[in-house]
Amino acid sequence: MRILASLVILSMLSGCAMMRGGAPLETVESVDLERYMGQWYVIANIPYFGERGNVGGYAIYRMREDGRIDDIYRYRKGDFDAPEQELEGVAWVVDEESNARWKVQFYWPVRFDYFIIGLDEDYRWSVVGHPSRRYAWIMSRTADMPEARYQALLDLLEAHDFDASRLMKVPQRPDQVGAPGFQ
Repeated sequence: MRILASLVILSMLSGCAMMRGGAPLETVESVDLERYMGQWYVIANIPYFGERGNVGGYAIYRMREDGRIDDIYRYRKGDFDAPEQELEGVAWVVDEESNARWKVQFYWPVRFDYFIIGLDEDYRWSVVGHPSRRYAWIMSRTADMPEARYQALLDLLEAHDFDASRLMKVPQRPDQVGAPGFQ
């Protein structure tokens, strides 16, 4: 129940942030949904209550017959010895011209904006942001990302008016837990 209440508050705060104004968050021109489907490792994010302290996090996106998208988030809480946990959500495209703007819902009635603001032409990495600029994710098809690529994606976030210094890497291997720059 606390999680649901927290999500409702987060949703309201995000809505308030949008009402303050600011430049709209630009997305990529086009997303091929079939190519986007599959597993994406969470390389980094702006930590918030739902993902803070998670390790080994990844998302699985699957097209559904009804046109919506299964959004399955798997992770371990704090330690690689912890059991894998799973959250099942649903997403749907709200901008069918680009397929780059989605809504995501893990708990009714709370819905979140999911804007794809960076995408590799070969669909090897993706950068997702929230219009409030308070939440962002760097994701990859592999559990590791070269540091030069990671820094370039932080620059992309800065170019979209995010405070990239708030991003923290998500441990994808046990030796990364507690390392500098990691949650």
